[in-house]
Amino acid sequence: MLRLFTGIELPTLVTEDLAMMQGGIMGATWIDPESFHITLRFIGDIQVGLGREVALALDRMELKPFSITLKGIDIFGGKKPHSIIAHVEESAELRRLQQSQERICQTLGLEPEPRRFIPHVTLARLRDADPIALQRYIESHALYRSGTIRVERFVLFSSRPSRGGGPYAVEEIYGMVGA
Repeated sequence: MLRLFTGIELPTLVTEDLAMMQGGIMGATWIDPESFHITLRFIGDIQVGLGREVALALDRMELKPFSITLKGIDIFGGKKPHSIIAHVEESAELRRLQQSQERICQTLGLEPEPRRFIPHVTLARLRDADPIALQRYIESHALYRSGTIRVERFVLFSSRPSRGGGPYAVEEIYGMVGA
């Protein structure tokens, strides 16, 4: 069995910026900066043969490079926060890339992704974090904005089945047309 997902790697300067923001919250488990990414499609635990089919189908995608920006630091989980994340500014091209991958996965017989696509980078997982410290952290980083991130490729990652994932291994890299 393989546990697969597709995603976008981040450039070193953005990764370094995000890493500089990590710390200062009890109950936060900070993600290793080498694992920062934007998940496009969680594929899940699948047989090796289906994994090969997915990899081949992704290789046939023809999309042009585009740019995105990270904008703002926030939490997931509402009144019971479970993650600190950096949002990705809305991008039609990013949505198109994600939707194309969703169609490929469903065509190959995978169940539709039940969660709404909210592009983000996870910075930390939370467990009983101090709400006041968390609120101060979010307020102090709410105006964060990354430099432009040029998306010229996406990656098929594998991970071990574990809470919070990671470490992730790159299985395939897919360049965009015209990159």
